[in-house]
Amino acid sequence: MPRPYSLVSGLVTALAVVACFDSTAPAAEAPGLPTSPAQYKSDGSTSLATGATTDETSVVLKATVSDPDPGAQVRLQVELRPLDTAFTGTPTHTGTVTVASGSVASVTVSGLSDNTSYHWQFRAIDETNRTTPTWTSYGGNAESAADLSTLVPQEVSVRVVDTRQERCYDNQLAITCPSPGAAFYGQDAQHAGLAPRYVSNGDGTVTDLNTGLMWQRSPDQNGDGAINAADKLSFQGAVARAQTLSLAGHSDWRLPTIKELYSLIDFRGLDINPSGPPPPGSVPFIDTTYFGFGYGDLAAGERSIDAQFATSTLYVSTTMGGNSTMFGVNFADGRIKGYPTDSTLKRYYVRYVRGNPGYGVNSFRDNGDGTVTDTTTGLQWSRDDSGVGLNWQQALAWVQQKNSEAWLGHSDWRLPNAKELQSIVDYTRAPDVTNSAAIAPVFRITGITNEAGQSDYPAFWTGTTHATATSGASAAYVCFGRCMGYMNGAWLDVHGAGAQRSDPKAGDPANWPFGFGPQGDAIRIYNFVRLVRDAGRT
Repeated sequence: MPRPYSLVSGLVTALAVVACFDSTAPAAEAPGLPTSPAQYKSDGSTSLATGATTDETSVVLKATVSDPDPGAQVRLQVELRPLDTAFTGTPTHTGTVTVASGSVASVTVSGLSDNTSYHWQFRAIDETNRTTPTWTSYGGNAESAADLSTLVPQEVSVRVVDTRQERCYDNQLAITCPSPGAAFYGQDAQHAGLAPRYVSNGDGTVTDLNTGLMWQRSPDQNGDGAINAADKLSFQGAVARAQTLSLAGHSDWRLPTIKELYSLIDFRGLDINPSGPPPPGSVPFIDTTYFGFGYGDLAAGERSIDAQFATSTLYVSTTMGGNSTMFGVNFADGRIKGYPTDSTLKRYYVRYVRGNPGYGVNSFRDNGDGTVTDTTTGLQWSRDDSGVGLNWQQALAWVQQKNSEAWLGHSDWRLPNAKELQSIVDYTRAPDVTNSAAIAPVFRITGITNEAGQSDYPAFWTGTTHATATSGASAAYVCFGRCMGYMNGAWLDVHGAGAQRSDPKAGDPANWPFGFGPQGDAIRIYNFVRLVRDAGRT
């Protein structure tokens, strides 16, 4: 007999049947917020801290992604824009490789602009193109602050970096920069040169992106946190320390040449009185934003100006009547002078360098039209000099005159700044050794009779004022012959051919019959002129 139909059992059966045909799965969900964002150089492993500067035009951005759906594959999306451009919520870059939930996803961003700051935000996207509902800003910093910046090295050779002189001067004081045709027009501050481009690497080194040179940031050689006499080395000690120095993972440090070290000089500096402590507001001749610096150690009996830095460049002749001599840069007073290599006579601050060993090597081409081009610096020079000594105002006026004549086919000549003029010194030459000036023979140079009655070669003006806190009465010049001084009752070569000194822009040298200063430096007011322009301009 058939079993009576049960309402309850029938309902259960019906529900079971319905359940069998209900195949609806849980709805897919969007990825979660990515975590642990980070930014790297193009190798994907060199970390860039928030706000860091990279010397490349590519970066790798990473974050850990998650998705609640089983087996989901996820990519990272970013919106990266220049700092001055607001986010729009539209991704600029999406990762090309999917990863499983809980893994690190990455995006490579190429083609960044040089010398630009960026900010970025991120989200995740899964294989069904579902995205994280909201964007997350990288770094947790205000969007007015950079997440990363670029500063890319230029092609390096012997690029002459600007002096950074910003003010114009007459024969005494700072003035409003003059117009063409006016007195004092055409000086250093009126020509915008190659701006310095330094990067602090955060490891005790600084890279100069213009020259390709990497520098030891501080001359604190004993590492005690103070820059003073205890850090100074003899010339021989400075050479020896380079052989053992290991810094920032590098062991190929060297004592810089005079041209390498002088590339750092900054003529925003102000000359100081050598006696007494540096006055408030003193500005050395080096950018202390990037480089450590100390004046002379008064507590050790030194003068304030005893901040001479050693180089590997030896004078091929001698100074002071027979002293073996090294050229050094004084970043306290903004000069190049010859200093003794005798360890009993003098000790020096040292700043080591590595990279670009070709820096400072000239390649001159005689153009056959009265001009000479240095193909490594891109500067074109007049083969001949002014032929007569001029004071500083006259030198600037002579340049304007030559431009009005379109001399040698050009009307954009200028009085070189101190770093441009020093770039053509040939430190393998000297009057007492090569019977020539310290300049390549492709140039012609007028002979003079110096203070000792010797046949010699002149100093040449630059357009760079050598200022103090209160005066702009002196300008920098470079000695291409002996750099004379009155010592022990006689005129001697006291600083060497290739030194850079400064003297009054106007006046009568006869007012200083025995020179000036501790070495009796000859006062050179009537110096010669060699013109320069940027090659390739029409």
